[in-house]
Amino acid sequence: MRQRLTIILTFIVIIGLLVILNSLSYVSEEEAQDHEIAANRSTYHSGPTGTRALHDFLKESGYKVIRWRETTGQLLSESGKMVSTFVVIGRTPVEFTDDEAEALRGWIARGGRFVLIDRHLDRQLTPKSGGWALSARHYGFPNLDVNPADSAQMTENVTAVTPAQPTMLTSNIEKVMPSRFASRLVVVPPTEESLDEYDPVVDSEGVPLESPAPVVHVEDRNGALLVDYSYGQGKIVVLSDPYMVANGGIKLDDNLQLALNALGSRDKLIAFDEFHHGKGVSQNAFAGYFAGTPVLALAAQLMLLVLLVIWTNARRFGRPLPLAQVDRRSSLEFVASMAELQERSRAFDLAIENIYTRTRRVLAKYAGLDYNSPRAEIAARVAERSTIDGQELETLMRACEDAINGAPISWRQALILVRRLRRFEKDLGLGMRSRDARQAVENI
Repeated sequence: MRQRLTIILTFIVIIGLLVILNSLSYVSEEEAQDHEIAANRSTYHSGPTGTRALHDFLKESGYKVIRWRETTGQLLSESGKMVSTFVVIGRTPVEFTDDEAEALRGWIARGGRFVLIDRHLDRQLTPKSGGWALSARHYGFPNLDVNPADSAQMTENVTAVTPAQPTMLTSNIEKVMPSRFASRLVVVPPTEESLDEYDPVVDSEGVPLESPAPVVHVEDRNGALLVDYSYGQGKIVVLSDPYMVANGGIKLDDNLQLALNALGSRDKLIAFDEFHHGKGVSQNAFAGYFAGTPVLALAAQLMLLVLLVIWTNARRFGRPLPLAQVDRRSSLEFVASMAELQERSRAFDLAIENIYTRTRRVLAKYAGLDYNSPRAEIAARVAERSTIDGQELETLMRACEDAINGAPISWRQALILVRRLRRFEKDLGLGMRSRDARQAVENI
């Protein structure tokens, strides 16, 4: 027993030394401040250079939006057929490969709508159409002294810009406010050779369906800010200043309305490219979460220590003992334990997810729809088949999904949401609680 105690104490001392050494060697990094010179235009980013405000506004306003976390090659698959508008904002940390750019152009040519919001034009993403081309002219570059959260500093000596002509992209817009770093788009006309190579899209009678010439919608004396043109059967929309849709600038003048016009209809699916912002589905979430902390180094050292112990083939320091009898506890005790753990960790979102997921599945079955159907459609169908208020049900479903997706929520708010879910179950006669209780009793 004394020898075993010595080994245990030795392990504790080694682990303690590892923790102390990693803690001493770790230098905490201050939260990186947003800079316009190295802007993060991801829809996950809530800083002034991010675009989370636009994404969340679209989602709350009933637009069909998703964060696209796969390569653009998937746009040509079955899942890509549901996407109507594909949006790329700013210079992405992960560059487009030739194959990805080719896949994107193929998707546009089949009828897709591509929206590029950037001060720099990538030739692969803004190809020529019928010989017509676009180029970007820069009038200034930000530095580290520029604060993107200060709209007065970002728009210093800038005059609001009015639409060049009444179009669908300038509908309900009086004026927009770009930043002082906005580039200007220049339309480059085709040469005779490029016109000879142009193969226009025509109807059954051979009449061209649409001109490939770019259309300027917003411009000032320096050049165009918003241009669109046809490419194959699709459209390419180019806005030359991402600040106008970023968290720090979307609130200025009619910038929000301009973004809504550029993105298209709320009834069609809008996909924001997050794959090239480093949010691809292949990313290691565990390593990314603990990046920059001593946890990864400590885990590696502990793993090395465990492997060393296994390799030395440890001896037994006492007589063999029979295996302990596993205490078979009832499912009700398990539920109580899980509830206590969730309460202690304040994981109210997890508690709501456990209940809401099953309720949504039953509601979808009651409505005769698929589980992944939009919540508005599920609520409307349930309302048609019962006396339930469809708007109230949809609001409750949205609140539950927001809580599951990370919206702040207290235990009292979580309790209210659960009670409302149970009330709908009771009103619809779904009987989920009674069935759960009956199954729990049978498993004892």
